[in-house]
Amino acid sequence: MATNKPFAVNKLLPVVALLLLLAACSSPVVVAQLVAGYYSKTCPDVEEIVRDEMEKIISAAPSLAGPLLRLHFHDCFVRGCDASVLLNSTEGNLAERDAKPNKSLRGFGSVERVKARLEAACPGTVSCADVLTLMARDAVVLAKGPFWPVALGRRDGRASSATEAADHLPPAYGDLPLLTRIFSSKGLGVKDLAVLSGAHTLGTAHCPSYADRLYNFSSAYDSDPSLDTAYADRLRSRCKSVHHDDNDKAILSEMDPGSYKTFDTSYYRHVAKRRGLFQSDAALLADATTREYVHRIATGKFDDVFFKDFAESMTKMANVAVLTGAEGEIRKKCYIVN
Repeated sequence: MATNKPFAVNKLLPVVALLLLLAACSSPVVVAQLVAGYYSKTCPDVEEIVRDEMEKIISAAPSLAGPLLRLHFHDCFVRGCDASVLLNSTEGNLAERDAKPNKSLRGFGSVERVKARLEAACPGTVSCADVLTLMARDAVVLAKGPFWPVALGRRDGRASSATEAADHLPPAYGDLPLLTRIFSSKGLGVKDLAVLSGAHTLGTAHCPSYADRLYNFSSAYDSDPSLDTAYADRLRSRCKSVHHDDNDKAILSEMDPGSYKTFDTSYYRHVAKRRGLFQSDAALLADATTREYVHRIATGKFDDVFFKDFAESMTKMANVAVLTGAEGEIRKKCYIVN
């Protein structure tokens, strides 16, 4: 079972085999099996180095836990977990990070900081894709969430496309059929959708990402009828218009109000009360399977179940369409191909 004691690895040995089996078998788009201890001979302190830097990063800026987790999500849903989201645009190519859904991504500097430390210790050895995967896991742990073992051996991609990002990322306005279809294309099921949506317990969102729910929602409704009216009024007091000026773009709302720096189950309690910030959150109540999961975890009696489920779903996601062996490369700097 996942544990919220950050790095009590010895207590986790019984679940390592299960999670690594999931890594190998859960997705039709996995191209090769990743392994625990991949860097045991070439960079044996990789996890300790990443953890040490992450402790410094999150200690200085606790609100970065959500953005670093989001970076990993946005990477894996486009071309698989190959660190393509970290590449800068070049002349003639608009990269993923400059796609509209990725404009609000943060944490790139933190990734470069960790990568530089690893390059100093083990030059040309640890991929940016593995760095990002480990950082996402440690972000959750340091926000009081579960620990899970991460199989390693990913390689870095050499291509990055803003168009692909716009086409493949699950949108905040997504309804359940659309979200299910996107997740299914990555080998992830409806339960994974319900579980991984729980990552919205961490982080904030800019006004433009949810304003469409508050103004001129449809010909019949001014605001989204699936949104609690009192919560909608509170959001409107912050987000003044569907036409966003620079002030609106700077306004942030907590995705899990009152608990946005702590990894816990309160997100599900908000969703159960129709106070999920995005339409994609509200969509979880539109299906019997996801609705049952939301209401179960919202009781507060199954935190350990959610932690275990989240560890398993993150393991599956982190192995979507990975590059291994001689594929791709090991970038020296994460923002540019070698």
